[in-house]
Amino acid sequence: MKNVKKENLPQKTCPVCGRPFSWRKKWEKVWDEVKYCSDRCRSNSKKASG
Repeated sequence: MKNVKKENLPQKTCPVCGRPFSWRKKWEKVWDEVKYCSDRCRSNSKKASG
């Protein structure tokens, strides 16, 4: 992911809030496992299902 413009980064849609979010450097090694755009959405998904 070196020298890639921001508009060309991969995107996913958060299943909780429905907003699109882009690839981040801190998610480089775990991008396939990332489901939520934020810790807030991740915690809200657990409240809704449990």
